[in-house]
Amino acid sequence: MNNPEATTQALAILRNGENFQWYIIPLLMFLFYIYYGEYARKNYKGIAAGLSLYMVHWFYEIGNALIQYFSGHALWTVPTGTGFLLLVGVCAELSIMFAAAGLVFSKLLDPDPKKKIFGINNRLLIAVGAAAFFSIFEIFLAKTPAFVWVYPWWGSFPVFITVYIPFFVVSMYSYDWKPKTQVAVISSLFAVNALMVIVFAGILKWI
Repeated sequence: MNNPEATTQALAILRNGENFQWYIIPLLMFLFYIYYGEYARKNYKGIAAGLSLYMVHWFYEIGNALIQYFSGHALWTVPTGTGFLLLVGVCAELSIMFAAAGLVFSKLLDPDPKKKIFGINNRLLIAVGAAAFFSIFEIFLAKTPAFVWVYPWWGSFPVFITVYIPFFVVSMYSYDWKPKTQVAVISSLFAVNALMVIVFAGILKWI
């Protein structure tokens, strides 16, 4: 096991207001500005891509926190370097970034959902490319004290396959869904995530 002490460090700062930093507030304002701007442009498809990724992100983070509760260690942790730790593996800064990631990468999508690039559907190509980018960048993060892969078998390739591909496949394909489908999927994921937070964090205090 790599650096199991990271779990103890992360739990020590979990939702601890003593670590709060003011820069989180302008980061949130920038995020709201981005979404308000896209709403004003009626880019509802891009907004759906952004929100769907964010909902999947929270589902995974709650799952990672539950893994920590039941096994003693999460797959990834954020033991230091944050202004506010939301769950054992996600800080406010990372969560804000993921809130915008799907919207940002949707800008790369071709207007034609069936168009192929290098023989690959452009939605799938962008999704896999974005997943690869994030997985490679996470290698750098894991070399810093601020982000830790606790288990030696957990690394960029498992992250790429099991985490980031689902993130971006859902996000990029949700761009073309009918509005009713977009609303149904995003609202359903929100309801599931909210219920899990209420039960596992608010009532049972597991995460």
